[in-house]
Amino acid sequence: MLEIKNLHASTHGKPILKGLNLKVERGEIHAIMGPNGAGKSTLAKVLAGHPNYEVTEGEIWFLGQNLLEMEPEERSHLGLFMSFQYPVEIPGVNNVQFLKMAYNTNRRANQLPELTQEEFVVLLKEKMQMMEIKPEFMTRNLNEGFSGGEKKRNEILQMAVLNPKLAILDETDSGLDIDAMRIVAKGVNQIMNSEMGLILITHYQRLLDYIQPQFIHVMLEGKIALSGTSELSAHLEEKGYDWLLQSPKEEAYS
Repeated sequence: MLEIKNLHASTHGKPILKGLNLKVERGEIHAIMGPNGAGKSTLAKVLAGHPNYEVTEGEIWFLGQNLLEMEPEERSHLGLFMSFQYPVEIPGVNNVQFLKMAYNTNRRANQLPELTQEEFVVLLKEKMQMMEIKPEFMTRNLNEGFSGGEKKRNEILQMAVLNPKLAILDETDSGLDIDAMRIVAKGVNQIMNSEMGLILITHYQRLLDYIQPQFIHVMLEGKIALSGTSELSAHLEEKGYDWLLQSPKEEAYS
């Protein structure tokens, strides 16, 4: 589904990604962990097509197509979704307006009929119930006045409505209390299916207690330094990233 080969990327002339390789297949959940500055969020933004990041070397293939040749909206239409670490507020645009526009834009791009207002509201209510989001959120302006947990829950609601083929969640657990974490994770688990890929970017083990990945990757200095299973995240929780920095890569985890 997704294959990244020898990816190098920079922002404002500063190299961030330095030869990253990653492959994600349908039905797989991959967690990417690592210290601040390792390049985790940069990877997410490069995949989404953020204009401030320049790919200087390497390839990204998504569903057999060259992702680097596509504009951000084309990537979205192909089925790529990114949840932001810090969701933005958009005054004057409510949730129904925003989500209906995004949903129908994707439908048009894929030669599918658009939903009417009534049809879309039925779909949205179903997804809001799944995410335990109150009905009044339909008419609230997008993220305006939302708490941190409400913003993150709203991001996963967008994911549920758009039903992507590959979702990238950039530190979705940041700022969440236990109850919000449980609800967000429940929503992600309900959305996940055998045809979808998922990349979780996180600092902490706690999210992985709720959403269990098959693969865990540790990023250091702009590339994936080590990959493993759930046991790897337990090692990181116990010893921190210094343990990996101070150990030879081939001996750091077994």
